[in-house]
Amino acid sequence: MALAALRPVRFSQRAFLLARSTVAANTAQHRSISLQSYVVTPKELNDALKQNVPTKISTSPRVIPLCASWFMPNDPEGRTGIDTFRKKRIPNARFFDIDGVKDVNSPYPHMLPSKEIFAEAMQSMGIHRDDEVVVYDSEEQGLLSAPRVGWTLKFFGHPNVHVLNNFRMWVREGYPVEEGEVAPNDTSDYVVDSYNPNWVVHFEEMEEMGEDYGKEGSDAVQILDARPAGRWAGTDKEPRAGLSSGHMPGSQSMPFGELLDPETKTLRPPAELRQVFESKGVDPNRPVISTCGSGVTAAVIDLALEQANYVPKENRRLYDGSWTEWASRVTEASGLIRKA
Repeated sequence: MALAALRPVRFSQRAFLLARSTVAANTAQHRSISLQSYVVTPKELNDALKQNVPTKISTSPRVIPLCASWFMPNDPEGRTGIDTFRKKRIPNARFFDIDGVKDVNSPYPHMLPSKEIFAEAMQSMGIHRDDEVVVYDSEEQGLLSAPRVGWTLKFFGHPNVHVLNNFRMWVREGYPVEEGEVAPNDTSDYVVDSYNPNWVVHFEEMEEMGEDYGKEGSDAVQILDARPAGRWAGTDKEPRAGLSSGHMPGSQSMPFGELLDPETKTLRPPAELRQVFESKGVDPNRPVISTCGSGVTAAVIDLALEQANYVPKENRRLYDGSWTEWASRVTEASGLIRKA
């Protein structure tokens, strides 16, 4: 009698384990759909999120929205990225603080962090190496800082990264949002195995190019500056107090706003991006260094070059310190700050 009584319990446990295994397998299969392109539309992200609903029994990679909202230091309304994140965000999104995840030993803002600091940030956000991360900006500004954070994740070798084009359109098209404080995430075991230091240009190399400007062969590299034209020309002030405006010798003005739709602030289609680059005389066969005020919107240029299939990745680099470092370390008297 005792053995007979135990048999149903054993069968029930076995059936439960088999059922759980089947559900997990089916969930993993159901959630194996990946976003295909680097820049994704709101519909593509929404479809991916609906097809990849996280469950407690599944260990499959997830689709993680990552808010990269950031505002200039002289923002007239005093807005901050974290405030806009709390005000309105994609459900289950995490927040990446550009001003917090940085090189803590640098006097310049949001320079690339060490791989240890980056890994700690990803751990605290609960992001795993196999998660598919979709970076987005604020509704107010459109595409601005998401390309920088997407570029940063790729710099540190995250396998699956995308940029949303963009959160403003996500809201307009009626996709779900949430607000309020966010509960802490379970930490992950994120580790940076390898990264891409050759994507970055440092001050010393930029200084050498500036000093050699006008000499034979000095035009081998194109320097594209994402700041507004007035700041590049030296007629408008810089947002950071004490910095002279102007441009590096040999640089070309490439305001990042010209790469965006003027109303939606989405990245223009590839054909239109190519037209912009052609109109500026950008040579697709020569290497490009992207720069801006502090390394953020330079990544918009890099993204546009990629999406337009205009300059290959091996010919594109980013000056991380950008104008903030440049104007802090050189003088007009040296000839390394030019005015139009």
